[in-house]
Amino acid sequence: MYRERLIATEARSESARRLQQLLLDYHDFRQLKAHHPLLNATFEVANWQAGRLKETHRDLYQHPGYHQGLEFLLTDLYAPAGMTRRDDNIDRVFPKMVKWLPDNLLNTFAGLVELNLITQRLDLELAELLHQQGATNSVLTSETYCAAYRESRLQSQRETQITLVADVGQQLDRYVRNRTLGWLLSMSRSPAEMAGLTDLHSFLHRGYSAFRKMDDVELLIDRLVSREQQVMRNILSGHPAPFSLPDNL
Repeated sequence: MYRERLIATEARSESARRLQQLLLDYHDFRQLKAHHPLLNATFEVANWQAGRLKETHRDLYQHPGYHQGLEFLLTDLYAPAGMTRRDDNIDRVFPKMVKWLPDNLLNTFAGLVELNLITQRLDLELAELLHQQGATNSVLTSETYCAAYRESRLQSQRETQITLVADVGQQLDRYVRNRTLGWLLSMSRSPAEMAGLTDLHSFLHRGYSAFRKMDDVELLIDRLVSREQQVMRNILSGHPAPFSLPDNL
């Protein structure tokens, strides 16, 4: 139903067309994934990776100035299970988004959609590779994970994934510094509930609150990116302890 709405909407700017195509790609991927025999395995992969990220960035995750922001990144942005209504709502309001939102905000939304799409594609591929290698997700270990990771045909997308984290994080930080956005989110809560958009509104409000409370978003992003780039190099080079990083990172 919502796919037809996406297609029928006139996207007049480059940013609107980018968001439209990404939403169509994400919509189609969600349909494919929902009927994939390894659907549950992708959730196991995602949970394992979320735990790994919390451990790799434990100092940042436990820091009171960054905890809420990282929790939002790992439970809302990187949450392939339980976000179907939110994603449907984004498809549903796309015609209004391209009518009322400025291009720079449409670009930010497009980055979020692309990041989510790439992340879930990579999770699905990992689940497939683990299955091919006979590694069950119930006993997923660093060794089996890294072995599957090295067999990926989507390594360039992993690099794009890290770049998008930096780009989108910096853009979101600029927006949440605008007090008008917080006022609009507060004022729009009741209309959103009446329109059946509670999930989407709650997601946006949690993101706004999380980023508003972070101390130094640029420092956080720099550390996340540099660490994850090193983890990638470690895994691809066969490092015996790929998730152990030097103290200066």
